[in-house]
Amino acid sequence: MLFKEVIGQDTIKHQLISETKEGRVSHAQLFCGPQGCGKLPLALAYARYLLCNNPQEHDSCGTCHSCIMVNKLVHPDMHFVFPTIKKRLCSEYLKEWRKCVLNNPYFTFDDWLDVIDAKNSQPIIYTQESDELIRQLSMKSFEGGYKITIIWLPEKMNDEAANKLLKLIEEPPQRTIFLLVSEEPEKILPTILSRTQQLDLHKIPEQTIYDYLQSNYQIPSERANSIAHLSNGNISTVLKQIATEDSENTSQYFNLFVDLMRFAYQRKIKEMKQWSEQLAGLGREKQKSFLEYCMRMIRESFIYNLKQPSLNYMNTKETQFVSRFAPFVNERNITGISTELEKASNDIGRNVSSKIVFFDVSLKMIMLLKN
Repeated sequence: MLFKEVIGQDTIKHQLISETKEGRVSHAQLFCGPQGCGKLPLALAYARYLLCNNPQEHDSCGTCHSCIMVNKLVHPDMHFVFPTIKKRLCSEYLKEWRKCVLNNPYFTFDDWLDVIDAKNSQPIIYTQESDELIRQLSMKSFEGGYKITIIWLPEKMNDEAANKLLKLIEEPPQRTIFLLVSEEPEKILPTILSRTQQLDLHKIPEQTIYDYLQSNYQIPSERANSIAHLSNGNISTVLKQIATEDSENTSQYFNLFVDLMRFAYQRKIKEMKQWSEQLAGLGREKQKSFLEYCMRMIRESFIYNLKQPSLNYMNTKETQFVSRFAPFVNERNITGISTELEKASNDIGRNVSSKIVFFDVSLKMIMLLKN
């Protein structure tokens, strides 16, 4: 990943490059911010810049021996630590990790759960991973420069691993850099937090996302504007939207949403149960994507009542349905509906029985739509 390939975050890019040129590289840096803002891509670009044999004015050269190794994430002085399952070391998942990062550096934790087939397991960073890191960093740099460790989601460390990392950060081996990438820094050991230089990344501006879509994809201007608007500054959402654009998934989600609202309004309990079982047959990522789609359609329905067409972003089929459905979404129930859908999404992420989750949502919609 080059700096120029990281979407937005120009201020922090300039800061990192300037500090490197001035020799003010902090040995422990924390990249934090909301999902999809580009924390990991920025950390990867920064690591490449630090390891580059011939850094340029605003970016890595991209062609030196070091950059070529970073291209494949096989540089011997760049180490990765990330959550795993079954007490396995990260080295046992390096093939999957490299493939995941190279395919899409904006991937999410849920994407990683699917890659490693976590099922009901909760990935964490185990104590033995810290022991392995200590062993790796005790060796001399292979290329004679920095040794860089990127720790993805340090908030997933167990207590013993976190305490061992603290000792490493307090007394780092020579020319060792720790880049921590976190979405929930408040869950990191406070003594680790206090010893890092924190870099706060923000949601990516809508205009930046629009420009990115126009430059990199053959998407009509109106649709690019819609995707950028709906993304809420989350590039992960944008990339998933592009991947499913005009696909059968979008049509399927629409039909499932319409069925949910009709069954709930008509209080068809038997059909709602069958609807829940149909949803349970989808994979977890599809289930979460469907709930995100529902939340979007609820927002669009509420906005439709404002009689401001320029504020709505829907295709023809969605608009036709919302024109009839919108009156049932109002100030009295918009918060309740949104809360229930978000709670369902969180429950799916925690591996709660999807049949129960979706049937529960459908039952609650009965009362909410009547409100």
